[in-house]
Amino acid sequence: MTLDKSLKVRAGLARQRSVLKRVERLEKLKESDRWSEGASVFGLPKVRVQKLVLKKKKKEKVVETEEGQEAPAAGEDQS
Repeated sequence: MTLDKSLKVRAGLARQRSVLKRVERLEKLKESDRWSEGASVFGLPKVRVQKLVLKKKKKEKVVETEEGQEAPAAGEDQS
């Protein structure tokens, strides 16, 4: 019997989880001093999970000189 392709694990979780486990929430609350050791672990305040967003790099413009050689775009160092 084979597994359905939707049930297979592809190198772990590929996306950011939106829900934290209680232990993870406690760690975040300790970092922000919103929870102290010995306090109740029930009724914890919500902890926001920030998503990691990567910006796409813009392609660098290449300006050709009269001789046909490529010159670096404006604003770049010529070392």
